[in-house]
Amino acid sequence: MSRLSEKVVIITGAANGMGETFARLFIKEGAKVVLTDIEVKKGQKVAEELGENAIFIKHDVTNKEDWQVVVDKAENTFGPITGLVNNAGTAGKIVPLEEVTDEDFYKIFNLNAYSVFKGMQTVVKSMKKANGGGSIVNMSSTSGIVGSRNLIPYIASKFAIRGMTKVAALELAESNIRVNSVHPGGIATERAVIFDEVKKATPQGRAGEPEEVAYLVLHLISDESTFTTGSEYIVDGGFTAQ
Repeated sequence: MSRLSEKVVIITGAANGMGETFARLFIKEGAKVVLTDIEVKKGQKVAEELGENAIFIKHDVTNKEDWQVVVDKAENTFGPITGLVNNAGTAGKIVPLEEVTDEDFYKIFNLNAYSVFKGMQTVVKSMKKANGGGSIVNMSSTSGIVGSRNLIPYIASKFAIRGMTKVAALELAESNIRVNSVHPGGIATERAVIFDEVKKATPQGRAGEPEEVAYLVLHLISDESTFTTGSEYIVDGGFTAQ
């Protein structure tokens, strides 16, 4: 049996990168997938390639009205939502603390962290309708585990995701809704800039592949992880073990 049979999963930031990889794997494993992104042409193309069990919805994850539209369309198309992967985000500029503007801080924090809060909040009602509850996976980063110079808005947002995940897991456990965070290190997506220094600093000596993250997220969305909630999963080739 497919690992995600009868699952209805929303994936944000799914037009490319890790989000696209998640969507393709989830379709192979039997899920019905709702891809969302602000990149309309690319997102529509991916959804078309995935077939009748996938739809694309244009979605600004910082807009609460957009979130309600996505949840309503997903439920009306496929039924109650059983999975949400909060994947959309950005790294922003590399800027010293003293030079970070309020505008830059709030732009990155809203896209990376507020979007996760609003996504979790909006999807709960639908997940409570689903037999067996649901699973939320919040994509953070190793930057939600350890600090890094000149990235304070990004680091703040990724630590916030880690904390919100634990709070939501506690609140939603009685509704059989699980919430976990995933913390990738250097992953070789089309948008990533993987510096030689990062590779050298990683014990495995290489960047990770999107599929290496995708199979972990698949496990967390599936019924294989029904006693797992409030946890953080690091996929970094050993970087944070040092």
